Amino acid sequence: MRIANGFMLMCAVAALLLPSSPLNAAEMGSHKYEQFKKPTSCKGCHRDIYREWSQSMMAQSFVHEWDQAEYFKLALVQAGQLDKVAGVKAGCIGCHSPLAFLSGDIPPKQAAAGTRANEGVSCEVCHSITGSTEKEPFNFSFVIEPGKTKQAPRKDARPRGHKAVYSAFLRSPELCATCHDEQSPYGAWVKSTYREWKAGPYAKEGVRCQDCHMYRYEGKAAIGAKKRSDVAHHVFHGSHEASKLAGAVDLALYLKSAKAVPGRKLELSVQLFNGKVGHMIPSGSSEERMLWLEVWAIDENGKSYFLKVDRKGFKGEEFTIADSKALAYQAMGEIMGEKGFKGIPRDGSVPDGARIFRKPFFDPKGRMTICQWYTADNEVVDYRIGPRESKIETYTWTVPEDLPKGELTIKANLFFSQVPDSVGKYLGLPEEEYRPLLVNTASAVIEVE
Repeated sequence: MRIANGFMLMCAVAALLLPSSPLNAAEMGSHKYEQFKKPTSCKGCHRDIYREWSQSMMAQSFVHEWDQAEYFKLALVQAGQLDKVAGVKAGCIGCHSPLAFLSGDIPPKQAAAGTRANEGVSCEVCHSITGSTEKEPFNFSFVIEPGKTKQAPRKDARPRGHKAVYSAFLRSPELCATCHDEQSPYGAWVKSTYREWKAGPYAKEGVRCQDCHMYRYEGKAAIGAKKRSDVAHHVFHGSHEASKLAGAVDLALYLKSAKAVPGRKLELSVQLFNGKVGHMIPSGSSEERMLWLEVWAIDENGKSYFLKVDRKGFKGEEFTIADSKALAYQAMGEIMGEKGFKGIPRDGSVPDGARIFRKPFFDPKGRMTICQWYTADNEVVDYRIGPRESKIETYTWTVPEDLPKGELTIKANLFFSQVPDSVGKYLGLPEEEYRPLLVNTASAVIEVE
């Protein structure tokens, strides 16, 4: 039974379907692993596509270090502690390992066990989905029909090893929405990438998720297939890929004066423009993803001075200004049984006074959280950058009296990380899971009088 918040009632999903639900709607335990071919079976004909997929986050959606930690150390544990979130025991797996969910392998064994749960979002998942139970999909609301007939993006596909039927749904953003939009058990929209896209300019222009995340190239989709000009890449690059992030947001640096005078104020601004991302940035699990702007002044001798952003005074701004004294994520320690846990640094090692572009999530106790399933409110402030939106950050710096004469370089750096480094270190994640990635940079040089 699918309940209003989109998660599954564990005691009912194997036995009951809503009368209005299609027979093949995604339900826990409704299928068997054996009904789905392994990705390696597709490799024989679709070599290039298989190779790309195997390196993608779709292939790693279950085995990825952060996802393993989030599920097994936090979500699964809390599902056994609190009835309100019990559904995440299966709900997380509905998207991170759909075949495990459909097969009733809940909870699946950890990645080290090497079970079929490790296949993540495999070829058989996407190419067996025929639609959704929802007009605007969310929370694994897909309809799936495994078998020898695969859903194809072309009307003239003539594969050799199986049958194919054209699917408009496979080509639609709604396919992506079945997992990339999510509602928590408390009714908060904790992922809304599809809805952000739909409300923005790209949807109106007919630019789909697939157009940006599945670039086209000239080649063959399978051995012996017809050569085409628009074969879709299956790398699905997003925020985990440095090359995809690079230049995603434009930076422009402006100074009001061509000279810096010791003892006086230097005023400048940084303009940011999201001209390339079709949804908010950050998007997806935005409770944990960080985008922040650092502005530095470097004097003639190489000494660096950090510039704090001017405050604007909007509601919730305190959550968008880096503060090393602010603690958060207390639910993590409580879930893991750490008595008296007071939290960890909210913003990790981001310098105090840096601007953070984020949408913070809050648990039922009003504390900032990275546990999206334990999110009751995330409408306090949304200071992310929307598609084709500009933001201007201003800085007023009192130039030190002892600043040496010569050149003064002002540099603005925009960084992104998947999780705050404080969270990564607390959970024992590899450094590459939380290291900062440079999105863009801008600089200007002025003279010190």
